[in-house]
Amino acid sequence: MDPNPSNFPILSYVMNRLPSLGTKHTAPTTPIASDLHSIHIDAHPQPPSKSSIDPSSSSQTTIVDHMPHLSDPKVLAAMSRAISDVSQTRSVLKTLGDRPDHEAVDVSKARLAAVDSDLAKKLEELVLSPRPADVDRLQWRANLADREQEYRESAEKEKQGYKAIVQLDELHSAYEKLLKDAEQRLVKIYESAEAGVVVEDDKVKEEGFTSDQVHEEVVGILQEASGTELDRVNLSGRRLRFLPEAFGRIRGLLMLDLSNNELQVIPDSIAGLEKLEELNLSSNLLEALPDSIGMLQNLKVLSAYGNKLSALPDSICQCRSLVELDVSFNGLTYLPTNIGFELVNLQKLSIQLNKIRSLPTSVCELRSLRYLDAHFNELRGLPLAFGRLTNLQILNLCSNFTDLTELPDTFGDLTNLKELDLSNNQIHALPDTFGRLDNLTKLNVDGNPLVLPPPDVVQQGVEAVKVFMAKRWLEILVEEERKSMLQVQEREETGWLTRSTSWLKDYVSGVSEYIGSPRTARDPILDQQL
Repeated sequence: MDPNPSNFPILSYVMNRLPSLGTKHTAPTTPIASDLHSIHIDAHPQPPSKSSIDPSSSSQTTIVDHMPHLSDPKVLAAMSRAISDVSQTRSVLKTLGDRPDHEAVDVSKARLAAVDSDLAKKLEELVLSPRPADVDRLQWRANLADREQEYRESAEKEKQGYKAIVQLDELHSAYEKLLKDAEQRLVKIYESAEAGVVVEDDKVKEEGFTSDQVHEEVVGILQEASGTELDRVNLSGRRLRFLPEAFGRIRGLLMLDLSNNELQVIPDSIAGLEKLEELNLSSNLLEALPDSIGMLQNLKVLSAYGNKLSALPDSICQCRSLVELDVSFNGLTYLPTNIGFELVNLQKLSIQLNKIRSLPTSVCELRSLRYLDAHFNELRGLPLAFGRLTNLQILNLCSNFTDLTELPDTFGDLTNLKELDLSNNQIHALPDTFGRLDNLTKLNVDGNPLVLPPPDVVQQGVEAVKVFMAKRWLEILVEEERKSMLQVQEREETGWLTRSTSWLKDYVSGVSEYIGSPRTARDPILDQQL
């Protein structure tokens, strides 16, 4: 129940120093707690480790050695205020008890479903039961209502214990998420302390820069933009939590840097930045990009790495001037279907550290693409027409692990490819066309169960691999040519024999017709003697 120091080092350290947690409190009995005592639970509580409850333990000393600002009373006070919700939830869970085991939860859910099913059956029988002839209609309805209420109360009483188990499990699940969020908050507070931030009375003051001044800076930018032609704005690392809609009215803006803030939403008014060429949204808390981003027709560079994006809006395909797109280190599971058909000028695409399982077939139409980084995804393969990316020079497909097992035969058409990283996958054989990659100078295939080319060839380096695969490709071409010649020869021989057989059949048929035709009457003049 206490945060594990290995997973939540700062949180564990701070909670062990909260005075309110040093003594036990007698909390009032809650409905869940009372219900839990009415039913047997096979839980397996894990006792807290000594390091998580002993402030003087070696692990706590070690973290202070590595993070000396934790000994600052002001920093510790700020952290304590930031985790008040965690300490309160922990106190409640201390009263309710340890998390029930998985089997107990499953059994409880099954019993809840069974009780509901049994109740439904009883109510159905009750509704369909005939009214006795000697019972008045109104009296019968009142009797049915009483029995229904009795059935429902009985079922609810039977469900209380099982519902308590399920609810307790859900509380513990929510508590785990709370721990993760709290640890992230504490990390940010510590980073602020390292940057010279002094936390006092819930107000953040920074040397030469305060939150009020941040707000004033934003207002000042908007005021300046209203009077002059402002083309560049850098608000990186200003702890911004929202961007005013008025930013969309800075028509002449060419570059906007909003990286390293706490933005959760980008306003739709950003569509008003018609001349914008470079937009940096990296390292924020964005869960989505606005659909209006497709209105940025002049946008050339878009960076949105290090956010919480689960998908890109289809409208991003309308940013046809895009040259560089970086959406790495997010939670993407797919790319827009038409991304390749629309982004014809895209030269650099960074999608690493996501959860993408497959690339859309339209990716093969990114004819201007020179750089593609897709490592640390869940790619199961590449589109069959991947070889159409003939301008591609750098390709990183490493660490897709058990998902990536083969490359398409068109891979050899990537004739401009210079650097290729296929490490840490499950590729058994390079495609037969691999020997055609004449410009390849850097190759990494470590961590693959490669059979073709053999390991001894791989150890000799990229040139040896290219020569081996080129020879293999040549042998394949020679063998195909030989088979083709044999097929042509067989067709010619078959054709001569067919023509001869046909002529013979025609001749025999003519003779047969002559012999088999009925004889005409003999001319009597031929029988006269001379």
